[in-house]
Amino acid sequence: MDPLPNPAPLASKLQNTLVRYHSIGDGEWRVAKKTKDVTVWRKPSEEFSGYLYKAQGVVEDVTNRIVDHIRPGPYRLDWDSLMTSMDIMETFEENCCVMRYTTAGQLWNIIAPREFVDFSYTTSYEDGLLTCGISLDYGEVRPNFVRGFNHPCGWFCVPLKDSPSHSLLTGYIQTELRGMLPQSAVDTAMSSTLANFYSDLKKALKT
Repeated sequence: MDPLPNPAPLASKLQNTLVRYHSIGDGEWRVAKKTKDVTVWRKPSEEFSGYLYKAQGVVEDVTNRIVDHIRPGPYRLDWDSLMTSMDIMETFEENCCVMRYTTAGQLWNIIAPREFVDFSYTTSYEDGLLTCGISLDYGEVRPNFVRGFNHPCGWFCVPLKDSPSHSLLTGYIQTELRGMLPQSAVDTAMSSTLANFYSDLKKALKT
């Protein structure tokens, strides 16, 4: 188990990585799924043998409220159907923490429940916010869970210029689920999970 990293350089590196993903040209992405709420694209990840996913859709609410629902905190467990538990293990400052969370089994439990320990950082970006994270090798793995690993992930949320009460939410996700899994099952699950994330989030914001 590694010791906890120094948060400042890790946060800076993570933010730079996400901004770089955000500047990748449209031609490098391939559409993986499209619904009325969201379009999901993917491209081969530079970090591991799976894919980097990009999801984008317009969400009807102000940026701060949307990001408060996504980042570690009391809202997330209430609405995210995939997340089954969440504990803040360490808080460095208001916008920076280490959290442990577990996810439900997926695809009729072909994908068993997973546990993640992530460093999370939220910062301003243009007129909106970026909340991002990366997994750490920290803490004991609990029984009955496979420890997954999130390579640099994050959500950019910026108000629409002509309609500030709506926000453009763009996510970059690259999750290594680990364990013995067919890659095709993982790819199917990821696209659907991201589409569900948007529809669940929209429902939560309306309540």
